[in-house]
Amino acid sequence: MFKDIIRGFFNITEDVADHNEIRDRILSGGKVTGTNMCVMVCAVIIASVGLNTDSVAVIIGAMLISPLMGSILAIAYGTESANARLAEKHILGLLFQINISVGAATIYFALSPVKSETEQILARTSPTLFDVLIAIAGGIAGIIGQTRKDKANNIVPGVAIATALMPPLCTCGYAIANGKIKMLLEAAYLFIINAYFIFLSAALILSVLEVPKVKELTDEQWLRLRRRMIRNSIIIIIPSVFALYSIHMK
Repeated sequence: MFKDIIRGFFNITEDVADHNEIRDRILSGGKVTGTNMCVMVCAVIIASVGLNTDSVAVIIGAMLISPLMGSILAIAYGTESANARLAEKHILGLLFQINISVGAATIYFALSPVKSETEQILARTSPTLFDVLIAIAGGIAGIIGQTRKDKANNIVPGVAIATALMPPLCTCGYAIANGKIKMLLEAAYLFIINAYFIFLSAALILSVLEVPKVKELTDEQWLRLRRRMIRNSIIIIIPSVFALYSIHMK
């Protein structure tokens, strides 16, 4: 009985939207053309200026309008619907967005007269296990928000702020423009943590919601996919554990 009560409190299927609506909503957010690309370039400029001027408010604005989250959720949908072509399409789209973002940020910081490392830039160079936990929780909250009947909620904007995607990429641009290889690797690692664990947790929730499959995979194929996700998770988590340990040992 207690188990039923707990299940009732945490039931995410009772107000879920129609599967076709979920699909259209997620794939629309994952588009890499038109409006989304224009908004992404604006987000790059805003985030770069915010990092350069050490302005938290400006950086938050860039997080809110960045469309990168949409591509990651679309990859999760493609994976859980067993649509390899769709997943590959959005992976390529995300890689394109990453290249454009880092490239534009690099140009901005190369031209900017302000070369100093601000607190906001340095804040994107110390990823730890805490960032993994934030990304997991953010991914779960984000996909739940995207799959509700009432899509007018404040979940996705909150997730965009908590799981920063654009600022680490712009920090990569700063690092490239100023020849800081260590900073580049640290900022890139933070982005990888955020992007991968948002994808992973979103895929988990979509699995619980039983999104329709374009084709049925065998148990062995699903097992192979799950094992690959677990392996990748362990590989990505290990450096963050050492980073957290080293910080608290100082």
